[in-house]
Amino acid sequence: MRSALRYVLPLLMWAFLVTESVSQCPDRPAVGTVVKDGLSLKSANGVLKAGLTLRHSVDSSGYTHYCLNYKTATGEVESPTLRLNPGDTLLLDVKNRIATDDMELESDMGSMTGAPFKKCGDGGPMTISSTNVHFHGLNVPPVCHQDDVLTTLIQPGGATFPFKIKIPKNEPPGLYWYHPHIHGFTEFQVNGGAAGAIVVEGMEKVRPEVAGLKERVFVLRQQYLVPWIPGPYQLTVNYQVSTPAFPTPIIKMKPSEKQFWRVANASLQDFMPLQVVYNGKLQPLQLIALDGYPLAKTRVEDTILLPPASRAEFIVQAPASATTEAAFQTNSYSTGPTGNADFFQVLGKIDVVNGDDDVESAQPSKPTPSITMRSIKFSGLSEQRANTQRKLYFSEEFGGTNGPIQFYITVDGQKEKVFEANEKPVITTHVGAVEDWTIENRALETHAFHMHQIHFLVMEVDGMPVKNQDLRDTIEIPFWEGPGHPYHSVKVRMDFRDPTTAGTFVFHCHILLHEDLGMMHKILVKK
Repeated sequence: MRSALRYVLPLLMWAFLVTESVSQCPDRPAVGTVVKDGLSLKSANGVLKAGLTLRHSVDSSGYTHYCLNYKTATGEVESPTLRLNPGDTLLLDVKNRIATDDMELESDMGSMTGAPFKKCGDGGPMTISSTNVHFHGLNVPPVCHQDDVLTTLIQPGGATFPFKIKIPKNEPPGLYWYHPHIHGFTEFQVNGGAAGAIVVEGMEKVRPEVAGLKERVFVLRQQYLVPWIPGPYQLTVNYQVSTPAFPTPIIKMKPSEKQFWRVANASLQDFMPLQVVYNGKLQPLQLIALDGYPLAKTRVEDTILLPPASRAEFIVQAPASATTEAAFQTNSYSTGPTGNADFFQVLGKIDVVNGDDDVESAQPSKPTPSITMRSIKFSGLSEQRANTQRKLYFSEEFGGTNGPIQFYITVDGQKEKVFEANEKPVITTHVGAVEDWTIENRALETHAFHMHQIHFLVMEVDGMPVKNQDLRDTIEIPFWEGPGHPYHSVKVRMDFRDPTTAGTFVFHCHILLHEDLGMMHKILVKK
């Protein structure tokens, strides 16, 4: 067990940054106003070239902001939506301009200075002011200048770091997202809002139901007043605060209009049962995709549960009349005896208006020639035979009445241990493998399992085959009810057939505090 300094020092350093911070982040939207989509950057001639600068500041209420800023002709805007087509190349230059001092806090969660190993990017130690970028959900190689989060360090004041990522030609169209993934301090920077959407275009080619519909991209973020410490926090919708203490954000739609909503749960830890309610009645939502992967067949649901880091894409139809009381909301969700309570929250008030000028929206999708599900990555996975079976489990260690003090994800048969940056991979496999993993939760709180680099096929829940075998990159595993009750589990099929999976990457709980405190491990896929 590690020293209590691992908990105290980050908070001291955070307080130092708050004290020393100057205003470097753009002003965020006024409360109670119309929710607008973020700036979209679109590829041209097969390339999207952009630059982002990580900055830091504190608002008048004391909330710390980390911001990934894009420079426009009129100033800087936060976290633009990156729009690419399958086969495009993303050229993304990232600079770290967090305000710093000579005082730096190094990560105590497996120090990168403990043993020599190759680094990608700037040298020096991993600190609270270091950063990198994870392209969550994209099926791209885990190598330097692409989607490597294990060795990439972008230091404050250092050189611009170039990412060059080729989007696979068979990449599933859908909603992905990007965020810092600096081990030990991921929560600090995502807490501050440094996260944005990625859209791989072409959903209408696979799911023609969305063709011609107006599209909205909603990124749901979360910020605590003091990271790591339970207390005051805010949910935001496209950076607009959505909390009972403030006027509710407004989402505008025309009477009876259908819109295609793409929603990312970019919160630190909240499990969000998303709903649309008219006059107190749950509305049908036509579910199109989960975690950036189109469903094999659309289905209608009135509640769509998104664990932290997950995404949902669905069609919403507006009320016919402006007199209808309408809202977009997340319902309450129990995460167990040692979990944090996830409360009911109205995310946006839906106003029905007439006239295009009153409706904020992205450009409508245009009908295009269709492609089949068989032509996108991971298709036909249910028909493959797994050559390996594995079992993993989540668990926690307690410290008296203070609740969990250590978080583990463990391969069954191995020793429980926290993640170390220099550790050897706990799983080794090879390109071409298809594996079935059963992931069990032995903890008294719900966890969110996330796998880098690939999507997995959901096959069973609690040992029973599921009706909808969706492809996901993040999934919830409910909490254990305690002695006398069975552990909850999911069984998923992992697909390592594509050569782009070769390399070392990670799997972890996407409750970011848990990840930062070591609930993560490496997997090596050999060529």
